[in-house]
Amino acid sequence: MSKSIKELALDYHREGKPGKIEVNPTKPYSSQNDLALAYSPGVAFPCLEIEERPQDAYEYTSKGNLVAVISNGTAVLGLGDIGALAGKPVMEGKALLFKIFAGLDCFDIEVDEKDPEKFIQVVKAIAPTFGGINLEDIKAPECFEIERRLKEELSIPVMHDDQHGTAIISAAGLLNALELQGKKIEEARLVVNGAGAAAVSCTRLYIALGIKPENVVMCDSKGVLNKKRTNLNAQKLEFATDRDIDTLEEAMKGADVFLGLSVKDVVTPEMVQSMAPNPIVFALANPDPEIAYDKAIASRPDLIFATGRSDYPNQINNVLGFPYIFRGALDSGATAINEDMKLAAVRAIAALAKQPVPSVVNAAYNMTNLQFGKDYILPKPLDPRLLTTVAPAVARGAMESGVATRPISDWDAYNEKLRQLMGLDNKLMRRFTDLAKGNPKRVVFSEANTDNMLRAAVSTAKEGVCTPILLGNEEMIEKRAKRLGLNIEGMEIVNLRHDREAERRSRYATQFTAKRQRDGVTYPEALEKMFDRNYFGMMMVETGEADAFIGGSYSGKNAIGEIAKQVVGIRPCYNHFATMHIMNTKRGTFFLADTAINNIKNEETLLDIAQLTKHSVEYFAHDPVIAMMSYSNFGSDNNAECNMVHNVVAKMQQLHPELPIDGEMQVHYALNKELRDKTYPFNRLNGKDVNTLIFPNLTAAKTAYRMMLEMGVGEVIGPIQMGLNKPIHFIAVDSPVRDIVNLTTIAVVDAAVLEKVSTCQA
Repeated sequence: MSKSIKELALDYHREGKPGKIEVNPTKPYSSQNDLALAYSPGVAFPCLEIEERPQDAYEYTSKGNLVAVISNGTAVLGLGDIGALAGKPVMEGKALLFKIFAGLDCFDIEVDEKDPEKFIQVVKAIAPTFGGINLEDIKAPECFEIERRLKEELSIPVMHDDQHGTAIISAAGLLNALELQGKKIEEARLVVNGAGAAAVSCTRLYIALGIKPENVVMCDSKGVLNKKRTNLNAQKLEFATDRDIDTLEEAMKGADVFLGLSVKDVVTPEMVQSMAPNPIVFALANPDPEIAYDKAIASRPDLIFATGRSDYPNQINNVLGFPYIFRGALDSGATAINEDMKLAAVRAIAALAKQPVPSVVNAAYNMTNLQFGKDYILPKPLDPRLLTTVAPAVARGAMESGVATRPISDWDAYNEKLRQLMGLDNKLMRRFTDLAKGNPKRVVFSEANTDNMLRAAVSTAKEGVCTPILLGNEEMIEKRAKRLGLNIEGMEIVNLRHDREAERRSRYATQFTAKRQRDGVTYPEALEKMFDRNYFGMMMVETGEADAFIGGSYSGKNAIGEIAKQVVGIRPCYNHFATMHIMNTKRGTFFLADTAINNIKNEETLLDIAQLTKHSVEYFAHDPVIAMMSYSNFGSDNNAECNMVHNVVAKMQQLHPELPIDGEMQVHYALNKELRDKTYPFNRLNGKDVNTLIFPNLTAAKTAYRMMLEMGVGEVIGPIQMGLNKPIHFIAVDSPVRDIVNLTTIAVVDAAVLEKVSTCQA
């Protein structure tokens, strides 16, 4: 029996190292000299600099990248007042989100104090540690006073995310929903159910965007907040209506927008039906909304519906905002998060939802065609563009409103800094995607009759990376596209078995025979091969009728590689071809070879792989620093395999005396330069970080990159073909769409490069 969500969650939190976050050093600490600089006596010097100029704390300490998530546990998620300690898992989770989405370091701090004044004094006392403070899960009405006081009395950004996070994200969704429904914000009638911190903050922000106060009706558990009620606190009195209505049911009649921040099942289908034409319902109670999704959708075909849940369209999720808002605030040295900065975030998030959705986002959500519309009014939380969209908008808002103490002047450099935080593999692939878009090529997709290959073809076409040519039965491909919701209109489909392709099959067979006749290939044999999509598709590239080929393999067998050697051939300066995987990790980019082709290696094979890898790493705009891998170190074992690696290293050093390459060596010496240089001071990599690992056999190479991938060490790009005369790449047909798209992008760039240089140079 499968585990319950409770069991899975408890296992997740306790297995391995308990909790979700840890602290890691950012400076060297392995030597006595390192420790002398990190602590006494070296640490005294930055202390004195900061004493003289407090702003220097942002230069010498982590303050400028450090956020505190602070709570007293009085309003934890949907759990209520469970106490500071019980709320710690939530605060650790919030710290995790800050780190993974915006690269911000975070400490979670649980304060066991319910008295607002004492709580304020505690936070003020520890504030010098941090660049910003995220207040979390503090109950209303105390949260209003706590946030107001801390914002007034501290000179760093302070935000209670329960109030403003929901307000900012839902406001962005509201702007887009109103546009789609053809409504003007100044005319919209709003009903809010719930009168807590989030409801008050949302309503205030909506009014700042243009909602008229007289068009707002707010309800609490006792009904409509109206002037007849005498028990309203200051926050509720702010939204009391003059209208003579008492119930939510009455308030809903003729309303344009409903915002729920209350409890489940308080809204009925009849209430939704009573709303104005083209209504908007944001039912944000968690985990169950004010009206169930299926009931809401069934009640009105003209409805735009949003919830706080990830399993329905239009999730109102605070993670779309708070990491990037704090990123922009801290990077600009903002002394506060003010209304201008919040409105800047709202408009940036709303605008992003209207932009074409990149394949990485579709892949992350197993979707194919996300686009602005009733079911997509907000970006998805995993959209990496949020960082580069929202953070700069917030920073500009801070500068324009006069609260930025470290204004940004070089926006290109700032955007590049943010892009480096977007995701471990984005920097490299972004550059190649830009190159491919500038010179898109015709790419043959040999397995267009499989889901992921077809999705990848459509995605690359939509992004402008290439012009796909789909191989397969047109009727089957069209049915598959319809089932997957893919638009393949205008794409070329080639059914190589169709009678109308007879002339091309014959022509390809004639050319293939001429090329392989000394290998015993006859015309009838060649003609038979042209009914195979791999032969046919590669011949399209060989003859110039296509520029690149993406093949799909169903197993680890290398039949498709053998076909590539026969059709397009190996570059004349080599006797072998190989493949490489790129691993993007927190430690940087690593190139691993050969990961798919050459099972049995001898010195000639390994030498070709080493030279191909050198040129390929340079092709990817990196300076190769190569470690030739083995289980021995620099001749410590005379095994035949070790000797093979040892001899190839010597040949590479002779052929490329300027190249940092050495070995044979074990992996820990390759990746730990301090240990390597101390143990083997004669090595030619001295002082350098290895970025290229060449393995002596296929088992070692495949094991290495698969272990790194499965253990979450990094993202992978590949297998990338090295050494064929034409851009022929192949990948498992069930690989993620994102991987196929990445490989297609590289194939397009390959084709563009091969137009300009010889095959031995490329």
